[in-house]
Amino acid sequence: MPFPTVKNTTLRNALSRTVLSRFMISALLVGIAAGCSNNAADATSNTSVVNAAQTNATATKPSAGNDATVVKALQANLKSSGIEETIVSAVPTDMDGIYWVTAEGLPSFFTDKAGKHIIQGQIIAVGDAAPVDISAALVATTAQEALKAVDEKDMVIYPAKGETKAVIYAFTDADCGYCRKLHSEMDDINARGIEVRYLAWPRSQESVPKMEAIWCSQDRKAAMDQAKIGANVQGPSCANPVQEHMALGSRLGVRGTPAVFTETGQQVGGYLPAAELAQAVGAN
Repeated sequence: MPFPTVKNTTLRNALSRTVLSRFMISALLVGIAAGCSNNAADATSNTSVVNAAQTNATATKPSAGNDATVVKALQANLKSSGIEETIVSAVPTDMDGIYWVTAEGLPSFFTDKAGKHIIQGQIIAVGDAAPVDISAALVATTAQEALKAVDEKDMVIYPAKGETKAVIYAFTDADCGYCRKLHSEMDDINARGIEVRYLAWPRSQESVPKMEAIWCSQDRKAAMDQAKIGANVQGPSCANPVQEHMALGSRLGVRGTPAVFTETGQQVGGYLPAAELAQAVGAN
């Protein structure tokens, strides 16, 4: 699977430095409702059980407490297989013996107590009145914490008009048609009480300079507006967060744009018309 590349950057090295990195990025499937994708196979074909469970995703919460023993075991097993990755945490889940792992530069995943297996995908709990996707709350919590840590000065923000009813984070690309479509409805989105916080997610080498130019412009919003109508935005070189945003997107499983997240870390999909977006984020 092709992913955003930047010449001679830490991000590029992080994404390609090991077999595990390449395997996990290629295996990851995140559905995009409507968006510009780096992979034609983005759409997932979930079973009815999975679909039913998604509606109950918030019914379970991740257990607290990093298990340093699991982190150490997983790190050692990876090293034994010739894989160098930095494991940040391993948190116990509602499923006995299964842990939710956060690692630098990789999408989060599950492992067992011995740190011998890497598990990607959903875990569905059954037996109660309705199936519960225990992985959804973990994914959302990871995203919520990561997005909350991004400094507002490193984003391009379009505030709500009047009362702020919801805040969304949108990974965006200057050359993505669906990103431009979303941006064309910005006035309507803001008028519905939704604040939009843009993060950079250039999908190709050609898009990287454009995104950096936006973030290096004195008036980022004006530069973003111009880029979204196809203008060739120019800007001075500067220290900018584009690569950091790309690394964050990779960690959160972003594979296409726009990738829209709520403040609670829920990914609501790609492009949605303003009215549908407002409904999806509870800003009606």
